[in-house]
Amino acid sequence: MSGDLTWRILKAMHTLYVKKKILVGNKSDSQIKHLLSRKLIGYQHGNSNYFVPLAGYDEYYEKNFLHDFQQYEDFLLSVDPETDGRKTCTVRDIQTLMLIADHLEEVKKSLTTRRTFSSEVFKYGGSKYLENHHGLDKMVLKILNIENFPSEDPKVLQWRFVVDCLNPELVVLCENLDFLKTPNIARQHNIELWYVGGNNISNIHHINSEKLSKPLYYSCDWDYDGLRIYCRIKDILKVKGKDVVLLYPSNFQNRLSIDSPNHNSKWNQSVPFSGLDISYFTAKEIDLINQLIRKNQWIEEESNDLLKMLSSVCDKSEFSIY
Repeated sequence: MSGDLTWRILKAMHTLYVKKKILVGNKSDSQIKHLLSRKLIGYQHGNSNYFVPLAGYDEYYEKNFLHDFQQYEDFLLSVDPETDGRKTCTVRDIQTLMLIADHLEEVKKSLTTRRTFSSEVFKYGGSKYLENHHGLDKMVLKILNIENFPSEDPKVLQWRFVVDCLNPELVVLCENLDFLKTPNIARQHNIELWYVGGNNISNIHHINSEKLSKPLYYSCDWDYDGLRIYCRIKDILKVKGKDVVLLYPSNFQNRLSIDSPNHNSKWNQSVPFSGLDISYFTAKEIDLINQLIRKNQWIEEESNDLLKMLSSVCDKSEFSIY
């Protein structure tokens, strides 16, 4: 499911599944266009004001959306009992709200200004994302049970965001929060996720020795900042007698301009290999990094598939599911 899918469209799709017709009002939406192009929905015979499901729609919806819809609706209703299909938030927004709720006490330990919170937790929208989305901002405040954000940031900003599982077989250190927003995928495969981006690298010191004995992997944006953090993590773990494996992008063809909106990491074109320690990377990784530097591009962590990345470096048969 695309993170850009809006709650309004997802709610409409569920209504179509349950009530078998919805008013035509969103036919310009990309998801609606997709359903029309696949002939999974169509106009009601004799009344073009309504969409109706066609053969295969119910199966398609049940397979790809039903479980997540129920989970998101239950969560939204727990925050705001008046929740309806008019909310303009996206699936990605809802997943982020759920992450905040799951780590509530941890978040409240180091509350920041609204803009810092937005840039750290809603990184995809930038520092003004909450300011520009008042309904979403209101829900965040309600989850945090505060009237407003502080006027100043704490001296030390550090959040311990972890997706625990009962019997972890490996640990993935993540530069960004995206994979932690869909925790069931990791837990179903006995993967523990730790957020180590930004100021949170020191979280590595809180990983106990038992978990450090597990295979360690690092997932990140393939840009200067993400790869620089990887080098720092390798240095920290080396002191502990451990090593970490960099996950190679599963979606390495999907490259973005370094000047993408809300992206602030730049390659240093004035020094070889952007100043990164080339000895920390394999020949394959060096080749991709040099391409990205030369073309001033980067690869977003979220665009990759966690299980696909792991399947390329793990012997574990359950990752070979594609």
